[in-house]
Amino acid sequence: MNQILDAVRAGRTSLLPLLIKRLTLPERRALLPELTALRKEVRDWDWARRREHGGVASALLVAGAGCHTGAAAAAAWIGSRDLAEGGAARGSSRWAGLLAVLGDREPAWLGDVAHRLAARAVTVEDNYPLIRELIGLADCPVPTTDGFVHAWAEDMAFGGYPRSSRHLLSVALREDPRAAEMVPLLFQTAEPAATLNWYVDPQAPDHWPSALTALVREGIVERRVLVDGCVARLLRGGRPGGLKFYQVLLQRLDLTPAELREHTADWIAMTADAPSVLAGQAQQVLAGLSEAGELPAERLAEMSAGVLFRPEKKLVRAQLVLLGKALRRDREARHVLLPAVAGAFGHEDTALQERALGLIGKHLRPGDEELRTELGFQAELLSPVHRRAAAELLGAGGVDFADEQPYEEILPPAPVRRRMPDQARTLSETVELVAALSRSAAATVTEFESALDGLVRHAHHDRTALASALRPALADRWWATGDRQAEAGQIHGLELVAAAVLGCVRAYDLRPGSVPQSAGYHQNCVHSMLGAVVADRLREAAHHAVSGTLPFLLATPSWDTGSLEPRELVERLAAYGRLGVRPAPVDFAQALLRVRRDPAVAEAARALGTREGERLAAWLTTAGEPPELLRRVREPDLSLRGHWWDRDWETMRRIVIETAERPVFQSEFPQSFHGLGRPRTGNGHRCYWVPDDAAYGAVLPEDRETQAAWLLPEVTVCAALDGRGAGARLSRLAELGGPAGPAVHLAVAAGLGARHPEDRLAAVDALLVLAARGELDTALLGQDVAELLRLGTVKPNRLADAARTIAATGAYATTWAVLDGALPALLAGGAGAARGAGELLAVAADCVERSGAGGPGPEGLAAVASRAGSSRLVTQARRLRAALAAAEPGAVALVS
Repeated sequence: MNQILDAVRAGRTSLLPLLIKRLTLPERRALLPELTALRKEVRDWDWARRREHGGVASALLVAGAGCHTGAAAAAAWIGSRDLAEGGAARGSSRWAGLLAVLGDREPAWLGDVAHRLAARAVTVEDNYPLIRELIGLADCPVPTTDGFVHAWAEDMAFGGYPRSSRHLLSVALREDPRAAEMVPLLFQTAEPAATLNWYVDPQAPDHWPSALTALVREGIVERRVLVDGCVARLLRGGRPGGLKFYQVLLQRLDLTPAELREHTADWIAMTADAPSVLAGQAQQVLAGLSEAGELPAERLAEMSAGVLFRPEKKLVRAQLVLLGKALRRDREARHVLLPAVAGAFGHEDTALQERALGLIGKHLRPGDEELRTELGFQAELLSPVHRRAAAELLGAGGVDFADEQPYEEILPPAPVRRRMPDQARTLSETVELVAALSRSAAATVTEFESALDGLVRHAHHDRTALASALRPALADRWWATGDRQAEAGQIHGLELVAAAVLGCVRAYDLRPGSVPQSAGYHQNCVHSMLGAVVADRLREAAHHAVSGTLPFLLATPSWDTGSLEPRELVERLAAYGRLGVRPAPVDFAQALLRVRRDPAVAEAARALGTREGERLAAWLTTAGEPPELLRRVREPDLSLRGHWWDRDWETMRRIVIETAERPVFQSEFPQSFHGLGRPRTGNGHRCYWVPDDAAYGAVLPEDRETQAAWLLPEVTVCAALDGRGAGARLSRLAELGGPAGPAVHLAVAAGLGARHPEDRLAAVDALLVLAARGELDTALLGQDVAELLRLGTVKPNRLADAARTIAATGAYATTWAVLDGALPALLAGGAGAARGAGELLAVAADCVERSGAGGPGPEGLAAVASRAGSSRLVTQARRLRAALAAAEPGAVALVS
């Protein structure tokens, strides 16, 4: 046995097969503990022994494989990554040594090891050569795992394991004795083997479809295996790129009419659910069967139910053509096919609705009363203008649309604000919340403020009890271990207050007047300024938690948005007066920024007879007025051309909002608040630090306009460039307090043209919130959208998608009111060729038809509608003009 261990330590792998074969099975098992101990030793070697590691690992791999007597244990040893990754453990010598020590085992045992190695997804491709040889020795069925099939396909394509001389895929497949077993497995893996799509030239001899069809011609693989396998794999779906091999293989097989007919149900399923290109190919196959008279009307109707439901206009248009041909060939099939044609009534493209309605009118007969009644029920899905045409066409047998009620717009309900808990949290509840938030990446306003107020309250009442409860809950935090106190700047969020209570932070850092928290923040970044306020407030709260001077916080919000009711603030100041407590400067400043401006409460504030009461009264009347906003277009700065930093942003035409200076911030607020009162010049520097923290958004919960002005550059980047994520904050912004003026509307307008759907959806949500609260100025929003369209910040196709989403909620009148002001930017002066202009007109026309809105229409509509041609832009312009002309004044009612 010592000879074997000595050979392993020396890395002499070639000696091991002879030495191990001399051992009996019990002797081999007895050697395993020493090999396992050596393996652990080698695993712990440092980098200095890297050269020695490879040879020893290779020898360990061979020795352990030969000494294990159980198939599961042997497979686990061979498949281990630490032994297989040694440099000397790679290459053909690795397999030679393993085969030498395993070759004398029973065939069933070898087959078991091979199948277990094939089931190890991480290492099956590395061990494929060994698995292949073991299967040959055992003469057992091949493994069917995905990893083994993928490794086999790669071996066939590239010859990763040297065997007989071959250079082409077709030769490799022909020489492989197990090709007939392996080829069917190519169609059963969860994902197609990567090598199947690596050859794109159909005429190349190493192209997989060419090689497989050659196997069919030579009788090595049955043709039915390939046909059924391709169809089944296409039915399973997947990424279009992953399905390409199966589509090309079917084309190379050139299916016979009998084979096409046999898979009729499969083609029908593909037309309904497959990717667009594949669905189109299946549609062509079924069209051929229909023209050959081999697709019954019932099957064609079944196919149409799926195709006409798809959004792709090309597929729907082709299906209507196919139905028209079938109706011309067999007039009696109309009882089955015309209800199928009506499946297009619900399509968003009204041109397709019109085509379907025309097809029905062409093939209906005078005696088809039952059919008319059936079609009448489906006609309810048509747009209003087409419903009137359907009523005339279907007559008494159809549904009567003449008595429709006037349009009534029902907007979604406005979000309901939730009050903060009236009762303070108990000690255990506060500790539990603080511990949870210390391990959470995000917190709501309610959670953050409740935890902060709870820490201050319980520190004032009994700091010792609070510290005793906090210590085990936060024992795993880095600052809670050891005897050294941390610096205040090293601890963030609520943990700073908790650390102060526990005595884990230097009290010197928390004293009033210490280093301003704005130090180290980027002066031109709004998020840095908000962060300075939040950090300064936490530092102050931590100081008072240590001293226990504050019974509670003044700035704790009344609502989950961060807003504070003025009467509640007056009551809290009165309680401070009764207790003889002076308000903390930062806490009181934050309370002023959060309080809802109600001049009626100013007198009660003055009655307090304190300096803070006078400041609150002034804030509720004049001092709290939001800053003035200046809106202008920022032209490209061509002098920056050629610089790599922010080049796209600096040279982009855009609208910026500039906020005026607020002197009250500089004179009456702590230093950390001064940045919020400085004028923001909209200089266009992109900010890449965007914290998703509820505490930041709750600094100015009653000043939506200022927040919208600060948010506008990020939303603009989402629309004009490749920004992402600003829409989420835009949605929350709409729910805050304060006026919803030009800045809010401009930010929403930019968000409606965002590049990514989730940001557009958030802007739609913001618009609907404003509309439900009666704060949406549709004329102003339409003007903003028009200007952004002219600048190129908003693209018509993205705006059309957002407008369609708004209209789908039922807000057709609101959507049209916005588009009425936006469309002149696309239509005036003969413009309107921009991508998506026709889609935008289609949404506008649909809104007018459904809401009954009237009027002269946007400037430039008549000129575009009068053009010759049948482009989507011209067609939809004519439709919009007709809908406006047919509308009855005063037919729209808004209900919120």
